[in-house]
Amino acid sequence: MEIKAADVKALREKTGAGMMECKKALVECKGNEEEAIKLLKEKGLAAVAKRAERATKEGRIFIKVEGKKIVIAEVTCETDFVANNADFIACGQNIVDTAMSKGYSSINDELNALLEDFAVKTRENMGLRRLELIEVPADCVMSKYIHSDNKTGVIVILKTEPSSNDEKIAELAYDCCLHIAAFNPTYITRDSVPQAYIDEQNEIFKAQLDQDPKMNSKPDNVKAGILQGKINKHLADICFMDQMFVKDDKVTVAKKIDEIAKACNCKITIEKIVNYVLGV
Repeated sequence: MEIKAADVKALREKTGAGMMECKKALVECKGNEEEAIKLLKEKGLAAVAKRAERATKEGRIFIKVEGKKIVIAEVTCETDFVANNADFIACGQNIVDTAMSKGYSSINDELNALLEDFAVKTRENMGLRRLELIEVPADCVMSKYIHSDNKTGVIVILKTEPSSNDEKIAELAYDCCLHIAAFNPTYITRDSVPQAYIDEQNEIFKAQLDQDPKMNSKPDNVKAGILQGKINKHLADICFMDQMFVKDDKVTVAKKIDEIAKACNCKITIEKIVNYVLGV
C-alpha cells in the first residue's frame, strides 16, 4: 500500500525515529499508526538494551520539596547535549514528582519506565542512578541547593532544641548546603572517619617523612609531633565540621553553628546531610 509522506512525518514527530524507520514501520503495519508506534518502541527498547553498557557520565540532579518531605534523584545520560534537553529535564522532574506523590523512597520499575520513551527517541543510554525520599522531622529545619551546572545537589537538615523557626537557622542550613557543594567534605565529623582510613593516611605521611632528608636529624618525638600535625590537618580538610566556613574563613563550620545556636538561644545539631555529585 502507498504510505503518504505526511503520515511518515507525523509518525516521526510522535516517536523521534528516523524517516526511513518510520516509513518501514508503517509499511510493515499496513499504515496503522498505533501499531507502527508500538513496533518502533519495541525496536527502540531493544536498541536501548544494547546500549546499556555505554558510559553515562552526563546528567542532572533533581530535587523536589513538598511540605516536610523532600526527594532527590540523579538521572544520567551519555551527552551534555541530552542533559540540557527540555524533554530530559521534564523526565527528571516527572521522576521526582512521581516519587513524591506515591511515596517512593527508592528506585523501582515505574520510575525507570518514565525514561524509556525519551531513551528510545534519543538513542542514548540513560538511567535513574539513585533516589531518596526524606521525611523531615517536625523539630528540624531543612534547606536544599542545586549548583548552576545541575551536577551537584545538596540537602541539609538541622535539628534544633528547643524547636525554632528563626530565620538565622534557615539561612545557616542554606549556607551549609553552599559549603558542601563548594568543598565536598568526605565525612561530617572526625568521629565518623574509619580508623582504618586514619591508619592508612598515617602510613602514607610516615613514609613521606622517612624519605625527607631534613627529618633524619630530628628526634623521634619531634617526628611524631609533625606526623600528628599532618594527620590533624588532613582530617580538618576532609571533615565538614572542621572545615573553615564558606562565608567566614576565620571560623570552622562547628564554631559557626555554635554562634548561630547562641544567637537563637537553642542547640543546633546535624540531623542529616545528603550530597549528590553526578557520577560520584
